Order: sequence, then C-alpha cells, then structure tokens
Amino acid sequence: MRNAELIFIPTPTIGHLVPFLEFARRLIEQDARIRITILLMKLQGQSHMDSYVKSIASSLPFVRFIDVPELEEKPTLGTTQSVEAYVYDIIERNIPLVRNIVMDILTSLALDGVNVNGIVADLFCLPMIDVAKDASLPFHVFLTTNSGFLAMMKYLADRHCKDTSLFVKDSGEMLSIPGFVNPVPAKVLPSALFLEDGYDAYVKLAILFTKAKGVLVNSSFDIEPCSVSHFHHEQNYPSVYAVGPIFNRKAHPHPDQDLARRDELMKWLDDQPEASVVFLCFGSMGKLRGPLVKEIAHGLELCQYRFLWSLRTEEVTNVELLLPEGFLDRVAGRGMICGWSPQVEILAHKAVGGFVSHCGWNSIVESLWFGVPIVTWPMYAEQQLNAFLMVKELNLAVDMRLDYRAHSDELVSANEIETAVRCVMNKDNNVVRKRVMDISKMAREATMNGGSSYLAIEKFIQDVIGTKP
Repeated sequence: MRNAELIFIPTPTIGHLVPFLEFARRLIEQDARIRITILLMKLQGQSHMDSYVKSIASSLPFVRFIDVPELEEKPTLGTTQSVEAYVYDIIERNIPLVRNIVMDILTSLALDGVNVNGIVADLFCLPMIDVAKDASLPFHVFLTTNSGFLAMMKYLADRHCKDTSLFVKDSGEMLSIPGFVNPVPAKVLPSALFLEDGYDAYVKLAILFTKAKGVLVNSSFDIEPCSVSHFHHEQNYPSVYAVGPIFNRKAHPHPDQDLARRDELMKWLDDQPEASVVFLCFGSMGKLRGPLVKEIAHGLELCQYRFLWSLRTEEVTNVELLLPEGFLDRVAGRGMICGWSPQVEILAHKAVGGFVSHCGWNSIVESLWFGVPIVTWPMYAEQQLNAFLMVKELNLAVDMRLDYRAHSDELVSANEIETAVRCVMNKDNNVVRKRVMDISKMAREATMNGGSSYLAIEKFIQDVIGTKP
C-alpha cells in the first residue's frame, strides 16, 4: 500500500516543473510506498503550464495535482526589479494559501491512514519552510540545477555574514568558492547578484538553504565530482543528495509547437549523416535581437556545417525579415530554421553532433545524456555560472562566451560563431567530444539500479520514510 505521502512545491514555470515531475516519477518507480501531491501555484501568462500538466498527468500514477488559488493581488514586474525578486515576492504571498492546503491534506490523509512524510520545495519556494515548520514536517529542497550552484549559494550566505555589499560585474574579482577547483570570476555570477533587490532575494534563499533538512541536486558525482565530494565532507550543512541527471526523456510537444513542422524537421534529420548537424537553441526565454540574428546567420554560412536553428526573436513574428537577404536560398538543403523545437528528440537524434546553447541546466543535462557537446552562449539567470562550470571546471563544453547577458548591447560576431561551431563539430582530436561521450555513459550508469544517483535517491527515501520493512 502506498501510504507515505510527499508534498512537492515547484516554482510555477515549465523549466522547474518538468524536472520536478520526473523526480516524482523516479521516486514512485523506486519505492512502492510513495505517493506524491504537487501544489501548483500560478504566475501570469502560464496557461501552457496547465496544458502540460494535463498532457502528462495520466502517465504519472500515484501523483495528484492541487491548484493553489490565484492571488487576489498580484505584484507586477517593475522595470528595475530583478525577475528573482519578483518570483520571491510571489512565493511569499502564496504562503498562507499553501499553508491552508497543506493543513487540509494532513487532516484528510490522517483519516485514510496515510502518513505525510515531508515537503520537497524548489529553490524559489524555500520560503515555504515556514509552512513545513507549522505542519511539523521535514523540509527538503529539490534544486533543479547543479551542485556548483549550491556551492555558490553557500559561499554567498557565508560571505554575507562578513560583507553585505553587492557584487560588481566588471570588477575583475576572482572568488575562491569551496567546491570549485578554479577561482570563479565575479562576472559569471547570476545577473541578479548585481542588483539590489536581486541580491537581497538571493541572500534570503542562500540563508534558507542552511535551515533545510536536505538538498537534492539534479546532478551526479560523475558530472561534478569536486562539488559533490565537497558537500559529502561538509559537516555544518544540510545533507546533499546528487540524484541526477533528471529530465523528461519522453518530452511532450509544447502547445505552441506545429506538429507537422516537427515531423518535417525529424524527417530532414533522418536524411543527414551521423553527427553532421549543429543544433542552435536558446531556451524558452532566449529571444534574439535582429543584429544577433544576422551575425548567427553569417556565422552559419561561413562555417559550412549543416544546421538546425530554433529561432525566436523579440522584434518580429516573421523571422525571415531579420535574416540576411538571400540567406535561406544559399543554405537550402543544408540548414533548417524552426520556432519551437522538440529539443529532447533533436538531441537524441544520431545526426546531431553539436549544440549551441544558452546553458540552462535542463538543456545541459539533456545534451550530456545524449553525448552532444555544447558551445556556451549564456543569456540570463545562472547560465553564466553554468557555462563557466562546463568549460573551466569540467572540460565538457566549447567556450564561445562565458559572461554574455541577453539584455546587453554586446554583439557576438559571425567569426566567433564560426570558430566555435567548427571547434565543436571537429571530429578529429576533439577532447571535449570524447569527455562528453564518457560522461554520457557514466551519467546513464549512475541512474541505474546500484548507480550513485540511484543510491542517493535510496538514501533520501530512507531518511524521510525509513527503510523498507
């Protein structure tokens, strides 16, 4: 009988929800006692999240979803405010609503003989630790990003005790962060740490981490040996479980996706030689400005490799208007351009040999799983730190840019793009490609019965529920 309940509280965005659902699936498959309730808060303009949940719910037995009522008064994202501070504000405002739901769950499940064993919350949902305290429940964090990010957060909490000043992006300062082999340039820290309200939000989160019972990271010992080992030897910090890589291997189509176009893309890939196509995609928020679109197009012409480009822009709906005149004719047969793309399917395809990416951790996890080396082009959030981690710490990516920011006026040149694509697609003496293929094999083994990530999940289950009878 499944009589051990966990309550999951994800940040209400697709990028955070998807790994949460996959982690729920992994727990349920690994232990027959577990059932899960997922609380869904609301952000503005998130209707596709409801569509996604409906599309996947039937494939998740023993998982139920409860919608948190919408806030009566919603904050607005101001022009000077960081997104992180805005999301933190929304999560705090949801605490009373979530508390009511959790208390109702405790009452109703007690009548059914089901024990609620704890709350598992996302990074931005750390303020929900207050709900866990009120309900006398253990509180764990499922961090949908990597162990290096957690090391940075611990460093931030420790630093703030001694120095409360903001970081300066262009200071040239090199930070000695325990868990990193190399000094970390301040310029690759998350953008919010350079803004007053963003810094405040991050510090609050960093301190709340220290009050959790444990932290689960979407990584593995094989991917991040240094930082994972660092936390295993850290005495005065919550338990850290490296349970990844976790992602949806059977990704459902996005509601905005043209399925006929998807079939056309996959058929085109079927006709290409193995590892001959470079895939370019910059995430759900990675919309490009016109001058950058032209530089990318020019770079793709110069390098002469086959390409599949998922192109979304800030300026026009018809992206052809931003492309250089005659570009589509000149690359006909050699390249394809699409809007939304089935990223997991594309990275899994044998024709794809390289990935120009914004370095969101979900995308990195997918590329590592399928053995596709990355060219780093970070855009926002913690992606600059991810790029640094992949290039300098782990030697798992080709460095085009480590500190690019989406809203800067900086232009990445066609020549830079050409050079990076040639580097990642070169099959001769490609150290990065060999490393990525090795890590792909190890990451898969880590998630199998007896692997390091499988055992980390087993340890987490024992810690929150107890050993199997």
